[in-house]
Amino acid sequence: MERSIHLLMTGAGAPGAPGIIKCLTRYPAIRLFVGDADPNALGRHLHAPFFQNPPANDPGFAGHILALCQKEGIQIVMPLVTKELFPFSQQKARFADAGIKVLVSSYDAIRVANDKAACYRFLRDRGVAVPNFFVAKTIEDFIHAAFELGHPHEPFCFKPCVANGSRGFRIISDSINESEQLFQQKPYTPYITYTHALKILASQPFPQLVVTEYLPGDEYSVDCLANQGEAVLVVPRLRQKTINGISVQGTFVRDEAIIAYCTKIIAEIGLHGNIGIQVRRAKDGRPLLLEINPRVQGTIVAALGAGVNLPLLAVKQELGLPIQPDEMEVKWGTAFTRHWTEIFY
Repeated sequence: MERSIHLLMTGAGAPGAPGIIKCLTRYPAIRLFVGDADPNALGRHLHAPFFQNPPANDPGFAGHILALCQKEGIQIVMPLVTKELFPFSQQKARFADAGIKVLVSSYDAIRVANDKAACYRFLRDRGVAVPNFFVAKTIEDFIHAAFELGHPHEPFCFKPCVANGSRGFRIISDSINESEQLFQQKPYTPYITYTHALKILASQPFPQLVVTEYLPGDEYSVDCLANQGEAVLVVPRLRQKTINGISVQGTFVRDEAIIAYCTKIIAEIGLHGNIGIQVRRAKDGRPLLLEINPRVQGTIVAALGAGVNLPLLAVKQELGLPIQPDEMEVKWGTAFTRHWTEIFY
């Protein structure tokens, strides 16, 4: 009988937690533990045992997790929450000394990947194509960036340099109809007029923003498996429908240009484990970077339908377990749709 693998998945309340639990429990040898700072996290009602942990910004976060791992005999930790990546990467050697693997990239790689402006600069300086961008710390910086990006004739985008999900992201276009947005669309829309954006930004201090050209083409989420800067598997999926920034419909596509582009990004930054890369096509058709999620992405579960279990592959890679060739074979062209379901407790 195969030896049991004790694995702790933190971030059990994350939107992607149910799918990642599904991925990990497909492998009978894994004994899964889940944890979250929220005592009522969704993952608690999907899987036991559950452990409540301090929030990532608590100075005792990493020490608490380490003590839990030692008590429960946990061999590997898979974090789902971006804010947890920093303390885990800083304490990775401490976990390793206790015989515990943590599925995170190095601290330096996470620091670059998680800051959009720093990431764009880093890649641009190494010859990797990125969107035209500016950094805005003041309202004057923002106005200058808008002018340089072709406003009012061209739409453009902005987002906090450090943010999770779609928080703070907007597309500025003066051609939108705000009355139609109010009465014909559901509340969330990424579009905003220039005048409205200026009013909000001028009303109080705002976080440092990265202001970029608008990329009009198709958007892709790319789930990757990396091994210390080497791309082991790169799986692009076309985002055909999203709700609040989360993919709910898409198709897996074998796009060699996207695969090569993401392979280069992984190598330059030195990423490791399950990594998410968001790209979108520019006017000339090139895929260009939107952002990097230096962790397992929530919609990674969709790849199960295309024949690959990426979270499990990351665990096997980290523990040096054999990976069969058919585990790496993607059924390109597979489409998926996600839907809501219920948990009663």
